[in-house]
Amino acid sequence: MADDEYEGQGESGASNTYPQQCSALRKNGYVVMKNRPCKIVEMSTSKTGKHGHAKVHLVGLDIFTGKKYEDICPSTHNMNVPNVNREDYQVNDIQSDGYLHLMNDNNGVREDLKLPENDVGKEIRSKHENGEIVSVTVLSAMGEEMVIGSKVVPLTK
Repeated sequence: MADDEYEGQGESGASNTYPQQCSALRKNGYVVMKNRPCKIVEMSTSKTGKHGHAKVHLVGLDIFTGKKYEDICPSTHNMNVPNVNREDYQVNDIQSDGYLHLMNDNNGVREDLKLPENDVGKEIRSKHENGEIVSVTVLSAMGEEMVIGSKVVPLTK
């Protein structure tokens, strides 16, 4: 097969997660709980017992659904931490099927994200219909993406 015939797979090969010791996790950080990317909202450590390690009690909220998860792990064990990315895009259009037409700072275009069906989505639609220039924040982790916020871009003169 010649070099010019090679077709890439589109993935960088980077892992969706990386390991981190339980004792190094922090409140407001991220962790994978029950195979879901979560933000740590509560964390406590119990003392070392007669028969084992200190335990870390974690409470996390799924960053996409808001569902609450709890887990307990020995402080010396590793847990997976999701690679979480945020990127801002300008909304060019909202299509009739609910998909957003977005553009990033490098003029890259995306049309694969749906307008969220919550208050954030209603707010984006309202601002866009009023003729305002809207910027949205897209959160991505573990192969999932979601629009999580918006703001009006001020016009520069």
